[in-house]
Amino acid sequence: MQDKKVWLITGAGRGLGSFIAKAVMAAGDQVVATGRNPEKVKQTLGEHADLLVVKLDITNAEDAVWAVQAAQERFGRIDVLVNNAAGFHAGFFEELSMEDLEQELATNLIGPMKVTRAVLPLMRQQGSGQIISISSTAGLVGFPFNSAYCLSKFGLEGWMEALQGEIEPFGLQTMTVNPGFFRTELLSDESTNYASSVINDYTDRREQNSQFYKDKHGKQEGDPAKLAQALIELSALPKLPRRFIAGIDAISITEKQVADRQQEMAAYRDLSMSLDFDTDPLSKVIS
Repeated sequence: MQDKKVWLITGAGRGLGSFIAKAVMAAGDQVVATGRNPEKVKQTLGEHADLLVVKLDITNAEDAVWAVQAAQERFGRIDVLVNNAAGFHAGFFEELSMEDLEQELATNLIGPMKVTRAVLPLMRQQGSGQIISISSTAGLVGFPFNSAYCLSKFGLEGWMEALQGEIEPFGLQTMTVNPGFFRTELLSDESTNYASSVINDYTDRREQNSQFYKDKHGKQEGDPAKLAQALIELSALPKLPRRFIAGIDAISITEKQVADRQQEMAAYRDLSMSLDFDTDPLSKVIS
């Protein structure tokens, strides 16, 4: 029986991924830290007996397979996959190009799918494993100026919920994490891309929203080190929660979303309940 868990973390060279990797090693577990630039990952995390750094561009399925093979060769198993790597294409839908939208999906949705697909055979063979995917409050609520990001995160949410039912019989678990604003690198120039097209009708709001995100970078209320510790605590539970709403702002946003949904459902409940086929009373008599 192996005492140490093995965690494979995407996007571990900076931001939340680096905090998770450091916290996992500090807790005594083993880490497969991946990133597009392995040298940067090594610079961030340093040297450690329980650390394996592997190149992984999550949009490349071959990279994903190789990362899993390297993890298995070094540590023999993967107990926890953290789908963390992501990018942010900010902008109004009309100003975002189709290439912007496709790139956001490739990184934030299809990428995690490729990595998870590579990990699942090993976890099924083990009969155990956890898949933790970092979503966002933008996976629960559609925010203006976030069309591409919401598109990718809403997709991640639906995929993870469906996946849980598919892999649960094999002893595998999933958890979707919905952070609010945490002080990571997501809003940095390296991670955030703004729509290049300009439509005059959006100019005032575009400038306001762009400035908001630029001003917010480095001042987010959430502490990523505390979030990393929370994920370790949750991973140690016998059963993962299906969803973890992370942060005071995320709780507030989610509570409002739930209340709004309940209000809308109640307002049109009678109309909704009237949509079944009518039963013909004569058909019962004849039968």
